[in-house]
Amino acid sequence: MQSTVIIGIDIGKNLFHLVGRDKVGREIFRHKFNRTKLIQFLSCHEPVVVAMESCGGCHWLARKCASYGHTPKLIPPQYVKPYVKSHKNDFIDADAIGEAASRPHMRFVTAKSEEAQVLTVIRRVRAAYIKDRTACMNRIGSMLLEFGISLPTGHHQMKNVFQRIMDHDELLPPLLLLEVKQHFDHYELLNSRIKEQEDKLQRIMRQQETAKLLQTIPGVGPITACCCLSAVANPQDFKNGRNFAAWIGLVPYQYSTGGKSRLLGISKRGNKELREMFVHAARAVMWRDESAEKYFGIWLIELKRRKPFNVAVVALANKIARIAWSVMAEQKPFEIRN
Repeated sequence: MQSTVIIGIDIGKNLFHLVGRDKVGREIFRHKFNRTKLIQFLSCHEPVVVAMESCGGCHWLARKCASYGHTPKLIPPQYVKPYVKSHKNDFIDADAIGEAASRPHMRFVTAKSEEAQVLTVIRRVRAAYIKDRTACMNRIGSMLLEFGISLPTGHHQMKNVFQRIMDHDELLPPLLLLEVKQHFDHYELLNSRIKEQEDKLQRIMRQQETAKLLQTIPGVGPITACCCLSAVANPQDFKNGRNFAAWIGLVPYQYSTGGKSRLLGISKRGNKELREMFVHAARAVMWRDESAEKYFGIWLIELKRRKPFNVAVVALANKIARIAWSVMAEQKPFEIRN
């Protein structure tokens, strides 16, 4: 009987579908387990390659597999799709994952550590609080607008909301004032929650040497450094900084055929949040000509003159992403080269 070489797992919330394949690609078994039975099965099975898509819950399962002696391999879902044959169900997906993992040129994702995943959770909770705060501010503005009070836009104007109510010519209903007061208290609570999340990130970043190195790059602060560390489990997954920038989506999308090269806008593939952070970092540098020339030379100033501002910002974001990869890979701070 042929021994199993690769196990493809289709990850679900409660059920997991497994397909085992031998060294020539023949199917050996099919199983469907709940989470507890899956862990029991993997803990008793001989060490093999365990392949799964890079999706929710995969990093935890990959760490579990590694602790049992298996070799976990995480595959981006878009690379698995071409191997799905005919109709789609969970076992077909698991079989496609196993087949994709056996390809010699397949690209894999390194499993994240627990600390990296915790950083991601803290960042996402902070982003959710920011979104809720904006919605709360807009609700207060819409309430008052119905009664003839127009608030200026911006969070810095919220501290003057009650002064504007007092300066209003007409008296407002007491129940409306109560609603505004409750919403304003919720707004202040969200401000404090956001500050708490930022303090957590800064405390963690102060203990990370790589985070300190990343913050030597112009425009890169604690939040961007945290996003880099949580999104990139292993910088060696990328051959060079160009591949890292392409993974983020900061390179032109290519649609070439018939020997004619055609480059469109940036591809916007990969990690959206990390791409946004690098663009903000580039914009912070671009607003100051002295800093731009000091850190990146006359190249950036001339680019800013020749190209529209946003085009130059994306070009600089690409450069900062490449520098960030080099800092993470070589563990050396950013240095100005004359």
